Amino acid sequence: MKEDRVKNVAKRRHRPLTEAEAAYRGGYAEGRRFGGCQAIMERVQPYVPAPRDMKVLYIPQGFDAIDEGVISALQQSVRECVVGSPAAMLQEAGQHRPDVVLVMNGLHVFPENHLEQVRGIRELGIRTAIWFVDDPYFTEDTASICQHYDIVFTHEEAAVSFYRDKGAQCVIYMPLAVNPGMFHPRRTEPQHQYDICFIGTGFWNRIDLFNQLAPYLADKKVFIAGSQWSRLARLDVLGQFIHEGWIDPAATVDYYNGAKIVINVHRTCENGEDNRNTHQLEGNSINPRTYEISACGTMQITDTRGDLPRYYRPGYDIETFTTAAELQRKIQHYLHHEEERQAMAWRGLLTTLNRHTFNRRMAELLGHL
Repeated sequence: MKEDRVKNVAKRRHRPLTEAEAAYRGGYAEGRRFGGCQAIMERVQPYVPAPRDMKVLYIPQGFDAIDEGVISALQQSVRECVVGSPAAMLQEAGQHRPDVVLVMNGLHVFPENHLEQVRGIRELGIRTAIWFVDDPYFTEDTASICQHYDIVFTHEEAAVSFYRDKGAQCVIYMPLAVNPGMFHPRRTEPQHQYDICFIGTGFWNRIDLFNQLAPYLADKKVFIAGSQWSRLARLDVLGQFIHEGWIDPAATVDYYNGAKIVINVHRTCENGEDNRNTHQLEGNSINPRTYEISACGTMQITDTRGDLPRYYRPGYDIETFTTAAELQRKIQHYLHHEEERQAMAWRGLLTTLNRHTFNRRMAELLGHL
């Protein structure tokens, strides 16, 4: 009788879960993850920026994940923040007479008379500053843009000497950060819950990585979203996971929160069809996705960049990889070690909220202005 009971227990342990059992287990795991994130957020060191007696005209680039964080931080950090537009910034500068015009990136959505407007603003006696946040991928354009501003900020450390050599008078390394009002832990529904998540454009280095991972990912629950993923050679395996097109920031937060592991792969710096890096500048600095994933309290595995250890501790609050084989081993490990995975995610959340929010970064940037 005892042997029969043991066999029956063993059978129950190895049989597939029913839909109700799977939902219960998923709900329990999600509740534990979110509860841990809430406990971590209670440990965050409060930060209130000291207001500066400045009026800033901010010119956004049209990417909400960054623009909204910068605007919110400025509104809390200066006497007055006016949000302008790339097409009318000279007119707006003349109307509002700010102490400084801060331009985000100066690329993509900016009109042909962008630099003519900057010259006009400087002729009004108003200081101008630009923050390049797409370095080093557009050096063909930024090499000339940098010469027209009083102050140049760049999130890419390797670009500082480059812009100085191109004639920029004042160049300052200013890393990016996260807007915790947008990227933060929250409960997720089953439709957003995956083993592995990647959101971003299918640049060729990312395509190569996922082609190599395809056999391993075949039986996993995977979410891949963005454009240009039709480049994949292994669409026979990965096609079922691809969600082609733009994922807005709100949905991105849901998928980051719902994933057990989010992969972060920086784009290649090579000049070509995906980049305008004609000056062949190397990238050492981390992308905004690094902060955004960690701010959601989710386990992140990222490829390595030179200055990553200045912001996170690999193996402690973030995980790294250098090859597809290493990434596969680490995914396998953390999928089967839930407590270890969540502990690292929670440490990453604490590091991010204590050190890498736009409120903190903007205080540093305004100090230079």
